[in-house]
Amino acid sequence: MAIVQTGIPITSQANEQYIRALVSTYPFLRTEVLTNTAFQRPVSTLVAGNGPRKVIFSASHHANEWITSLVLLQFAEELAEAIRSGGQIYGRNARELAEQVTIYMVPMVDPDGVDLVTGAIGPGDIQYDLAERLARDYPMIPFPDGWKANLLGVDLNLQYPAGWLQAREIKFAQGFVNPGPRDYVGRAPLNQFETRALAGYTEYIDPALVVALHSQGKEIYWQFKDILVPGAEELGRKMAAASGYTLADTPFNSSFAGYKDWFIQEFRRPGYTIEVGEGVNPLPLSQFDEIYRDVAPILIIAATGE
Repeated sequence: MAIVQTGIPITSQANEQYIRALVSTYPFLRTEVLTNTAFQRPVSTLVAGNGPRKVIFSASHHANEWITSLVLLQFAEELAEAIRSGGQIYGRNARELAEQVTIYMVPMVDPDGVDLVTGAIGPGDIQYDLAERLARDYPMIPFPDGWKANLLGVDLNLQYPAGWLQAREIKFAQGFVNPGPRDYVGRAPLNQFETRALAGYTEYIDPALVVALHSQGKEIYWQFKDILVPGAEELGRKMAAASGYTLADTPFNSSFAGYKDWFIQEFRRPGYTIEVGEGVNPLPLSQFDEIYRDVAPILIIAATGE
């Protein structure tokens, strides 16, 4: 029986249970806690492989994009089983892949927000009441389904020091001037536990490439400003061909202060935001199988760099 249950919404507790079960079942996997959130939920990693090429895959920077956590965990389980059995994963020998690459995964960057959207934090809970009060400033955003931020009301993918002041200007002009469900950049870049930990982890790992899974749109974003990263567009085109997704320019109003933006700026290496699925967030689990079929080959291409 599969460890990761992709037919039910995920919570931070389930994420931790899946990670522990995967590491127990496949002892060659490793995990560590990068940080705890302001509400003491862990942000954990899951690591596969021992190869010299290093990549980081992350999911659920945004709370109502929690389906991406299931995608990354399912990928980890499929990869681990293929390594154990000596099988293949999307045309690659899994054991050879594990000798060539180390894949560092952060399946749930925003566990507090995910728990709000998927119902682990419900009415009557102090944390729910806190979020509901913040949401009152933004009555046009459905609550809690429209919640993207962490429980302090900071949008974690607008927290990175890569055009952060420009992101602040754009979002303030749109009316997102206070903590709330989405698009509030925070008082300063990297002032949230989650983003500071992921940035520090990235600097420590020094990866060749990063992928951040988001939803939705079936698009692959690969650029930041006019920085030209050798091979990034070519690899993005391979991802697009394998998935049927579109290699796209990032919309201007969303093109600053994201994780992949910061990575491209600081490392001058390929960074990608993958907008999985199609529709209104949170995407329904009825899309999961299609999303996974499209995205898993992208992750293999990103892992191998070819």
